[in-house]
Amino acid sequence: MRDDVETYVRTCLICQQDKADHQKKAGLLQPLPIPTRLWESVSMDYISGLPKVGDLGSIIVVVDRLSKYATFIAAPKYVTAEGTAHLFFKHIIKYWGLPKDIVSDRDSRFTSVFWTELFKILGSKLSMSSSYHPQSDGQTERFNSMLEEYLRHFVRGT
Repeated sequence: MRDDVETYVRTCLICQQDKADHQKKAGLLQPLPIPTRLWESVSMDYISGLPKVGDLGSIIVVVDRLSKYATFIAAPKYVTAEGTAHLFFKHIIKYWGLPKDIVSDRDSRFTSVFWTELFKILGSKLSMSSSYHPQSDGQTERFNSMLEEYLRHFVRGT
């Protein structure tokens, strides 16, 4: 009987029109600005859950948002915000300079007090993607899936 009532209410036009809407309306999309210089804006993410090799077990993916050039940094399995900053300086800032804008997800390492204060002092803006919405940083997510596919391919030897 419950299924019958659900079906009736779902298909009844008057029931749908009279039903109160309790969901918040979606806001307008806020596209990320297009960078004007190479390495002015980067996006970052982690690939974790990889088999451990020595003390390494994750990869930090950094993508220049203008050129789409990606840098993959081998990192410890449980790298901290401080460790991420050290690797970011060693592999990105050393070669490309300090980006004005860093786009990332809301990983605790990117939202930590250390990480946010460090880049505030350096003058870089941290932009976080929406929670539970990885499409906001789709560029890095795409590189992550390509890299994972390549790693699976080469590990299997096919």
